[in-house]
Amino acid sequence: MARVRLSVAERRDELLRAAVEQIEARGVAAVRVSDVATALGVSNALVLYHFSTKEKLVAAAFAHAAEADLAHLRRLLGRRATAVRRLRAAVRWYAPTGQAKGWRLWIEGWAASLRDPGLRRVAASLDQEWKAALTRVIAEGVAAGEFSCPDPAAAAWRLTAFLDGLAVQTTAYAGSLSRTAMLRWADAALARELGLPDDQPDPTPEPTPR
Repeated sequence: MARVRLSVAERRDELLRAAVEQIEARGVAAVRVSDVATALGVSNALVLYHFSTKEKLVAAAFAHAAEADLAHLRRLLGRRATAVRRLRAAVRWYAPTGQAKGWRLWIEGWAASLRDPGLRRVAASLDQEWKAALTRVIAEGVAAGEFSCPDPAAAAWRLTAFLDGLAVQTTAYAGSLSRTAMLRWADAALARELGLPDDQPDPTPEPTPR
């Protein structure tokens, strides 16, 4: 059966989604251009036409997956709700729960970026966007008088660093921490940064894991 002719944008999207799947299955170091091509039934040359090297393909795939996460984060933080409710929903969603496929991809990306300057630039830029989004909502909460936080940017850095550390532990050592304990710690970390008691009931439903 002949393949449907795709536009350039559609083809790139198809290649990126396949690359993400292959990276999750094989890891950044082991994945090859041929793995992506075989998964789609296309030639290596077609993959390299759109992404001239494996390194560029990996960096673009990482950005493709992370941008989807960022879009979801923006939706959570853009809701019509108090800053506290938005932040709690975002922190609970960002936290490494379930099978955490997204976190495995991030951890693979962090490791590979130590040797790949292009991937390091992509990862750093996306990481800054996460921190900036949280910083803005923390600052909104301070301005609205919901809580006190003398340095919203520093609070966002500490929160993401804490959750990133949890992600490495729970992804690398499955079963080392229960989902309930991890979410309780995430809530407590947010409460500390906002100067709030850490035993407040959560008014929002538990979100889908990252």
